[in-house]
Amino acid sequence: MLPADHAQAILVGRVQTAAGPSPVILRDGQVIDVSAAAPTVADLLERGDIATLTGEVLCSVEALGTESAPQILAPVDLQCVKACGVTFAVSALERVIEERARGDSAKAAEIRGDLEAKVGSGIRSVVPGTPEAASLKAALIDAGMWSQYLEVAIGPDAEVFTKAPVLSSMGWGAEIGIRSDSDWNNPEPEIVLAVDRNGQIKGAALGNDVNLRDFEGRSALLLGKAKDNNASTSIGPFIRLFDDNFTMDDVRSAVVDLTIDGPEGYRLSGTNKMSEISRDPTDLVRQTLSEHQYPDGFALFLGTLFAPVQDRDHPGRGFTHKPGDVVRISTPKLGTLVNRVTTSKAAAPWTFGIRDLMRNLAARGLLSNA
Repeated sequence: MLPADHAQAILVGRVQTAAGPSPVILRDGQVIDVSAAAPTVADLLERGDIATLTGEVLCSVEALGTESAPQILAPVDLQCVKACGVTFAVSALERVIEERARGDSAKAAEIRGDLEAKVGSGIRSVVPGTPEAASLKAALIDAGMWSQYLEVAIGPDAEVFTKAPVLSSMGWGAEIGIRSDSDWNNPEPEIVLAVDRNGQIKGAALGNDVNLRDFEGRSALLLGKAKDNNASTSIGPFIRLFDDNFTMDDVRSAVVDLTIDGPEGYRLSGTNKMSEISRDPTDLVRQTLSEHQYPDGFALFLGTLFAPVQDRDHPGRGFTHKPGDVVRISTPKLGTLVNRVTTSKAAAPWTFGIRDLMRNLAARGLLSNA
């Protein structure tokens, strides 16, 4: 669950205590409730003394994930959850495939081969927003190969969308949901940046930007329905803060591994290499902040190059989730995020919103510290 060098890492997150959800830090082998000093993770990330904060010791680090330890929640609370799409050449091609297949996975294999042969090398070789990218765009339009997805893949403007409402994200060990009426979907293993209200990138975590390929493939206007459903966002296990041992360069060079173990014995493995991202993470943060403010900060999914095409049940139909799949997303510097797949209809309903949080903090006498 934890980073390989967690003893040297500064980790912050959120757990469910008997009193309510509380921000925590992991230090000296202990999980410490720091809600008295910082009632929310949004507050915690703005402090300059995180490493020295004190509070109630909830459990040992070794106990995390066991029945005796507090439930691990997503390490964000008041932050908006934003996401960037089509930030890798492979994901750009897969979005075009979805569009041309109209969300029908049976047609994807044929389209994939044709598209890769015609435009794959060009998309991989250009830097988005450059004159070379503009020339490639003109050539693709002339060849009748243009797509709205290629616009955000190589054009000047990144795709940035709202992935999930405040307080709705799932944490380590929780069930994640796919719509019950989707028959072509997949996980998206990503790194998630934690940005404070001043636009400062404070650290990173792992995330699963659960995606419905059939819905978005039918129409890009269905993006909201493809991306934002009950339990469809997972972040965790904790945010690792930047310091001398972990910097943005570690994010840029990270290799994020994914495994899916199905209830029928099926296994799929994949990798998201951040070195292949088309846009630098700091540029994605800059574009998210363009003519927009986030007074409580935001979490930003950076996108993925992973798009599973391995057949699961039928030749040529590729991969789709089944309830009971166990998804593991990991990288040494950030640990491992584990979730089990269910449907958004069957997942526990989201009931704890912003008013509930404010009432809980007020009852605990913590709002004066916010």
